[in-house]
Amino acid sequence: MPQWEQRRIGRTKLNVTTLGLGTATMGGSRFPVSQAEGQAIVAAAWDAGVRYVDTAPFYGVGASEHRVGDALRDKNRDDWVLSTKAGRLLRPKTDTAPSPDGRLSPMPFKVEYDYGYDGIMRSVEDSYQRLGLARIDILYVHDIGAYQHGPALNERYLKQLRDSGYKALDELRRSGVVSAIGIGVNETAVLVDALGFGDWDAFLLAGRYTLLEQAPLDDLIPLCVARGTSLVIGGPLNSGILAGRDTWNYETAPPEIVARVRKIDAVCKAHNVPLPAAALQFPLAHPVVASVIPGPRDAAEFVANLPLFAMKIPAALWSDLRSEGLLHPDAPVPA
Repeated sequence: MPQWEQRRIGRTKLNVTTLGLGTATMGGSRFPVSQAEGQAIVAAAWDAGVRYVDTAPFYGVGASEHRVGDALRDKNRDDWVLSTKAGRLLRPKTDTAPSPDGRLSPMPFKVEYDYGYDGIMRSVEDSYQRLGLARIDILYVHDIGAYQHGPALNERYLKQLRDSGYKALDELRRSGVVSAIGIGVNETAVLVDALGFGDWDAFLLAGRYTLLEQAPLDDLIPLCVARGTSLVIGGPLNSGILAGRDTWNYETAPPEIVARVRKIDAVCKAHNVPLPAAALQFPLAHPVVASVIPGPRDAAEFVANLPLFAMKIPAALWSDLRSEGLLHPDAPVPA
């Protein structure tokens, strides 16, 4: 079994493996994933030495939390770290209307946003029931920000979090119900805002600090370093565009993104390195990054990715990317 490096979450006592497991896909929202298939993904990660698993109520509208809990309930709870999220409550769905964003609904629920004190407390209680576990280690506020809600609506939600939701998070952390609090999003602006009113242990940032994109080095990352806030990197393959697929930000990639990826891929090929190997290893070069959590579509995909983390990448590949303007000047690279 591989022995993954472990890194600290913020200033807490939590240590996570540098390779974690993201379970958004496992929930079956994008394409059907059975209970057995979902648990097989978790089992493959466990067998590979992964000891950090991230889930959320939104993933499969409850299905992911059920599957994670069922797959890991018999494991020594002190041996692994679990994160889940708050900000959406699941309500019974009695109509047959499709999800407004086209997602599948493996379980009969619909989403209600609530970033306030009562909503976060209720969300945690519900997550404990779905997971069937006695401990949640990290609690992230999920998908707040203008990217998700638009500027006007997000202003209301952010005020709700600032005025009352954060109080719930802080109480949960101080009382030991959770060990760490943070925010899990696909954008950086709301994280910069949140650092102005809260003491956060970790941010789960999906798709924004990758081999394709390093803009957070200009604003968010220096603030996280100064505040002692860790980053967990979700979507290190940018929704698949860095793994040979045509999707970026969960949609078909625009021409300018495709063109940039082709240039990155050309440099990788010149050094006989698969693009996904460089993409999976890159984020962990920054010391503020505690873990990278790809979301495999099945157990076979997870197993196939494992050798990519151990692949030797020549230093010249990183220097060539930088000289061609494909890497931020201040981006640390793997040794």
